[in-house]
Amino acid sequence: MHRGLEGIILLIFVLSRWSGGLVARYGARLPLTVGSLVVASGFALFLRPGIGGSYWSTFFPAVAVPGIGLAISVAPLTSAVIESVPSSEAGVASGVNNAVSRIAGLLAVAVFGLVLSAGFNRTLDCSLSRMQLSPTVRQSVEMQRSKLAGAQIGEPVVMHAFDEAFVSGYRDVIWISVGMALLSALSAQLIRSKKRIVQVRS
Repeated sequence: MHRGLEGIILLIFVLSRWSGGLVARYGARLPLTVGSLVVASGFALFLRPGIGGSYWSTFFPAVAVPGIGLAISVAPLTSAVIESVPSSEAGVASGVNNAVSRIAGLLAVAVFGLVLSAGFNRTLDCSLSRMQLSPTVRQSVEMQRSKLAGAQIGEPVVMHAFDEAFVSGYRDVIWISVGMALLSALSAQLIRSKKRIVQVRS
């Protein structure tokens, strides 16, 4: 996970100058739309990994694509926010934009945690209902349930059920992320291009 975040940050850093040039050339709307669609495609790649597999063949491609999409989107988003207010209020707009992004991140962690937990418990209960487990094992399951994929249970079949349940909850989160990225692409269409407005008025 840390390697994934570091990769995304590196991609944004390397490509930020290039994406800033996109704003100057095309305005904010097109890069924001394309960037959001690339992010959605990258999130969809996170649906591929299951249980097992190496990082480079499973998660790395899924990390690289959203990193490129975010690199395309970050500079245009900042430009769109600052250009939407008078120049005297640009500092306030930038501060509000940063505050909203921080709050959104905290909310996403909380909400997605609930979504993952609900999907995990739903799938685990379904799997356990088909097993003939002793009372001792069932008690161990209930004690370990809150640890999600970090649970340690001696029964291999139960551990496999825990792993599958975690992947199921994880995919619920990813599907929501894909949908939100697509909504971002749609909302980008509401941005009005300053260049175009000036040309129309002239």
